[in-house]
Amino acid sequence: MGPGLAQVLYLPLDDRPPNLAPCAWGVVLCPPREAYRGPEGADLSRLRAWLLFTPGEGLVAALDALAYGGLLQSRHLSLPPEDALARLGPLLSWRVRYGGRLYLFGVVPRWDATQRERNLRVLKALSPWPGFWGVHMEAVWDDALRGSPAPQEAASLPYPGRPGADEAGQVLLLRALRPGLRVAVVYETPSLAGRVTPYEGLPLRETAARLLWSAAARPAALEEGPDLVLYAYAGEDPRQAALDLLRLMARHRVALADLSRVNRGDPRLMAYLQGLGLYARLAAYAAWGTPANNLGSALAQGGLFLGDREGRLLRLAEAYFQYWWGEVGRPQVRARYPEPLPPGAQGVAVLWPYVALEGRRLDLLSLRFPWGRAFEAEPRLGWVPADRGPFLVH
Repeated sequence: MGPGLAQVLYLPLDDRPPNLAPCAWGVVLCPPREAYRGPEGADLSRLRAWLLFTPGEGLVAALDALAYGGLLQSRHLSLPPEDALARLGPLLSWRVRYGGRLYLFGVVPRWDATQRERNLRVLKALSPWPGFWGVHMEAVWDDALRGSPAPQEAASLPYPGRPGADEAGQVLLLRALRPGLRVAVVYETPSLAGRVTPYEGLPLRETAARLLWSAAARPAALEEGPDLVLYAYAGEDPRQAALDLLRLMARHRVALADLSRVNRGDPRLMAYLQGLGLYARLAAYAAWGTPANNLGSALAQGGLFLGDREGRLLRLAEAYFQYWWGEVGRPQVRARYPEPLPPGAQGVAVLWPYVALEGRRLDLLSLRFPWGRAFEAEPRLGWVPADRGPFLVH
């Protein structure tokens, strides 16, 4: 646990990288890794036992993990709503037993889910929970493409909702651990704030405003001296964006959300960031998901590791791997291997480039594919100082 941070428990949505990552950050207590079993879904008995015997001042928990075993399982698992609700009972039991606060989120599923009516009934049945003292609850809607009804379904709930899913745990950790952060949101172009992004179904400024609320962050203007600047980049002009970042970083801590492409960053901007020495100076960087994913992840990591130089660099190392995986690793693996991926797919690691952060080289030591898919890759990273061999990052 970091200095000055409360003991907070974190029950991830599943063990895909964005959800599981905070368990290695040293700021939260998590269930045993073995409780999450990839595509098979979580071992619910192990999660319940962990809750029963683990006290804390707060608990950030994904409802879909306890109710269905994870996000992917929630879309298609055949389970009556009454049984799903019963599986959530241990959350209130933990609240009564240990007195800690609950920070909960449930997912309104994406357009292709076959069990969306059941899931919505469960979320509506939880309507009294936000009225209990010490319980924060919200809904996030996943990938609102193809005329998805998810935004309208979320709006029908009596508690707040916003776009996103896999970043939600990180955002609520910021709410639990560092509420009140003053954040200025800066857009690459003025028109970007009003753009409706396809995975969210909302103007970007509304997505950002709801994310700040989820994180218990306070909107601030640049002239007010915010704790953090969240810069939203959409791929319009990477050179001008780099100049914007140079200007902003002279006075502020800046977290960069690359929204230019879904699940991939902009290599033109990354070239500027590395060439000008800006990447290692960022408060955070995210390019791994949808606009809401990236905004939330950059906000959360930038806020959680303010003033923690080593933690910030470790998060930037992980974020660079995610950028590289989207730009190089995943396309290469998909072009060469069927799924489930064979062991030979790990050989894509030989394509890892030279990456330096503040005088240390970042090496990709090995790769795992715990879900057997190219979409998720779990790296083992190491720093290589100039005068020593590699040592483990994560």
